[in-house]
Order: sequence, then structure tokens, then C-alpha cells
Amino acid sequence: MVILFDMSDSPFAVETYFKDLLVIELASVLAGPSVGLFFAECGARVIKIENAQSKGDVTRSWFNSKENTANISAYFASVNQGKELMLLNLDIEADLFALEHLLAKADIVISNFKSSSAKRWNLESKQLRERFPKLIIGQLDAFAEGDPRVAYDIVLQAEAGYLSMNGTPDNPARLPVAMIDILAGHQLKEGLLLALMNRFKTGTGAIVRVNLFETAIGALANQASNFLMSGLIPQAQGTLHPNIAPYGEWFLCNDNKPLVLAIGSDVQFNKLLECLSLNELIGDLRFVSNDVRLKNRDALSEILIPAFKLETRTTWLKRFQEQHIPCGAMLNLEEVFQGSASHMVVESTIENTSTKAVKTLNFRIEQ
Repeated sequence: MVILFDMSDSPFAVETYFKDLLVIELASVLAGPSVGLFFAECGARVIKIENAQSKGDVTRSWFNSKENTANISAYFASVNQGKELMLLNLDIEADLFALEHLLAKADIVISNFKSSSAKRWNLESKQLRERFPKLIIGQLDAFAEGDPRVAYDIVLQAEAGYLSMNGTPDNPARLPVAMIDILAGHQLKEGLLLALMNRFKTGTGAIVRVNLFETAIGALANQASNFLMSGLIPQAQGTLHPNIAPYGEWFLCNDNKPLVLAIGSDVQFNKLLECLSLNELIGDLRFVSNDVRLKNRDALSEILIPAFKLETRTTWLKRFQEQHIPCGAMLNLEEVFQGSASHMVVESTIENTSTKAVKTLNFRIEQ
């Protein structure tokens, strides 16, 4: 039996999994709210507490140039569907008492409060742990404990090395979504689920701490090992891969539409040459293996550019896919959501505003 995580899949719909769970979200912006969204999509009751003094989560005001600023911002809508929204001023005793009342009933609380603010309101993680022994507290920080710096995603991308590797040597580029926030949300989610499993066994809560800087470092993966094992300092190479060629090279086709290659083996490379009618290059000592292709990738690209101009992107994609050659069309988001991702759009209403976002639960469980 396959259980798809889709609201329409009755009787094993996702909303049944955490239907008895109460989650209090004291977090703003992206990382913490993405965790709250996960629990909401899994059926938990999620109450998002926003700061009444600042008129709520700051992302409510992060409108793009085409939005109606009288409505909910798309940024806010992206991670705050399916939640109960509550404005509180925690400097007012009655509001703080209202929050305390919710925490007494809660299973999980998600916070990115600065330590000074949390202690002022008696909401620091250890304080909560003492008052509510069964509560699981998820605390998000920018940097390691004791480092008071405030950080936004671009700062973390700079300090964790991402900007030095992304873009081109003359034009560093940030990842176009706040990926470190999203990854930190996944780290916190994983920790909270482990703590929840442990509470089922022991009946006791826990504190789960995640900081964005260590999350960013942990996600460096092969780029970190490239340096740690060989001393190679990764450089900005645009879309190119530091270990594989041609991987990340992109070409304009006959219809002026771009296509990107992801060649991971010599077999795939030879098949590529055959499809492009460049059989004379099979066995060429400059391109015979990945290590020499890396050294001669510029010369290889110069040869491939005119070859791709001979056919349309659709033609190349069909030929390459028939031969199991890894490649992809470079699409903008309009093309993405008009195509194979159209089923992943979620529509909802937040405070009388119709919103759209993407489905974030994209796994399946088999039983």
C-alpha cells in the first residue's frame, strides 16, 4: 500500500498524522515558519504568534514589484498556509499570559527569539524546559551559542563561503532563494522529529538547537571535502562543476533556447558525441577521460557550441533522453509551473487573501 502525502489521498491523508499535535510558532521570516508549515501540512494545529508592535512577521511587508501591497505578500504566503495567526505584544502582561497558557498545552514550540528578548519574557529555552518538562523546544539562531550577531541569508552565504564559489570570478552571486534558511528548517525539523520519537518512549521533552552558520557549513558537502582533502579552494565557475566535465556547461540551440549538460561518465560522453555527430572526437586524447576533459573544458565547449546550433532544444532533448544522456532544459518559473510542476501548486486563503505557494511535502511512505 502506498501512502501519498497529498490532502486528497483519503483515508491516509497527511492531515491525520499529527492531528493531535499542538505547535506554537514564535519564529519569523523563513527557517522557523517553514518548520511550522511542515507540521501544519502533516495535520498539526499550528498557532503562529506574531509581534503586534511590529505589525507581525516582517515578511508581510516584503512585496515584489508586481504585488498589491494591500494584500498578503507572496513571501509571507509561501510558508504560512494552514496556520492560525495571532498578534501579541509580549510586553503586555495579558498577552504574555495568553502565550503562557498556549505553551502549557503545546507539544512543540519553534522560536528564533534573540536570547536577550527571550530571557526578558521568560521564554528562553532552558526557562521553558523547566516550566514545561514535556515541551519540545526548537531554537533557531544565526550563529553558534554566544555569538550575538544578527544574520540574514546573504551574510551567511558570504561567511560560509558560498559567495566565493557562486557566480563568476568578477560577479559573485547569491543563491536565488534563501537556501541556508531552508536547510536550517530541515535540520530543525529532523531534530524535532527525533525529540518527538524520544518523548513517545520517555514522556520527556527536549531542546533542539540549530544555527544557520553550522547548517551552511554542513551543506558544503563535496566542496568542503575538495578543500579538506586536497587543499583545493573552490572558485566561482558559474554553472560549471569543479569535478566533472562537461557538467554545467550550457548551450543555445537552434531556437535560441538554452540546454544544460550533466555528463557524469565516459560512456555518457561518447554517447553525447555520437548524438551530436562528433564521432571524430571519440578517443581524442584531450577528451578521452574526465580528468583531461576538466583541463580542456574550454576547448571542448568551443567545439560543442556550433554543434548545438544545428537543432532545436526539443529535438536535442528527445535524442539525448533516448540515449540516457543527462541533460535539461533551462526553464524560467513560468515554464516550470506551466509544465511538469503544475500539480505542486497549493491554493489557500490567508486573512481573506487568496494565495498560492508550492507543496513542500514531496515524499511518500509505503506500508
